Amino acid sequence: MTAFANHETFMREAISEAKLAAAENEVPIGAVLVCDGVIVAREHNRTKQLHNPLAHAEKLLVDKMCVSEAVFLTDYTLYVSLEPCLMCAGMLIWSRLGTLVFGAKDPKAGVVGSVYNVLKDKSFNHHPTVVAQVLEAECSALLSDFFKSKR
Repeated sequence: MTAFANHETFMREAISEAKLAAAENEVPIGAVLVCDGVIVAREHNRTKQLHNPLAHAEKLLVDKMCVSEAVFLTDYTLYVSLEPCLMCAGMLIWSRLGTLVFGAKDPKAGVVGSVYNVLKDKSFNHHPTVVAQVLEAECSALLSDFFKSKR
């Protein structure tokens, strides 16, 4: 299996998490954390459920890892259905994530290339590898359909 095929396989898992979020009336963003080709954790947005505006899928995954034996995520790949916001991208820098793979770009709040690219900012001492726009159409459609249903 090629690296791109692996990326699509794991992004489909993140999309499954995003669909769970939508079913729970949360913004449909899902994420999975992978190490050595195995999903070690999965999450989706839970801001309404947890009454916490910081309960983004990426943050919930990093929080899970912080209570495990993993201090830094250098050997991990994070798959997330939407380009991370500033809070989440900063957290990925500080947790020293190895690779970030995301689906849809976020022209309003994405900071991994859309509004800004904090992961390439030379002020920081860690720069995860980034693979962008994997299954972008599917990830974008989830968000578009969710917000259309709210109007």
